[in-house]
Amino acid sequence: MAKNLVGKKCPAFKADATNDQMVENSSFKGMNVVIYFYPKDSTPGCTTEGQEFRDSYKLFKKMNTEILGVSRESIKSHEKFKSNQSFPFELLSDPDEKVCKAFDVMKLKSMYGREYMGVDRSTFIVDSSGKIQKEWRGVKVKGHVQEVLEAVRELTS
Repeated sequence: MAKNLVGKKCPAFKADATNDQMVENSSFKGMNVVIYFYPKDSTPGCTTEGQEFRDSYKLFKKMNTEILGVSRESIKSHEKFKSNQSFPFELLSDPDEKVCKAFDVMKLKSMYGREYMGVDRSTFIVDSSGKIQKEWRGVKVKGHVQEVLEAVRELTS
């Protein structure tokens, strides 16, 4: 059972990101941040989720909210994914799972009878004071970004 982070201070993190950046949570003081964790670049569900965040990006920005995508993929893979999909936000590379573990999104998964540890598709809203206001775990992609947008709207109104 994943720990509930709502109401708690955002875990401190620092990770390499696209565009030769080093991103850390302290960089976003005074603004909201949507951090979404996804399993793998360029797979159908992850592509759809990223595209929906991309298509709503301007609406999030109007509400003083940045978006960050996080997975265990390499920066090279992220750069290709970001470029192919024209994502206006950064993707963080977490090969050692430090950020994933800080947000408790690693879970036992099963595919074709084989068990492995993987990223549980999850999203967190961190408010401008650095507190986690909302979390979704085991996310189903369809309709998710709209739900996140509504939650940010409630937070900022």
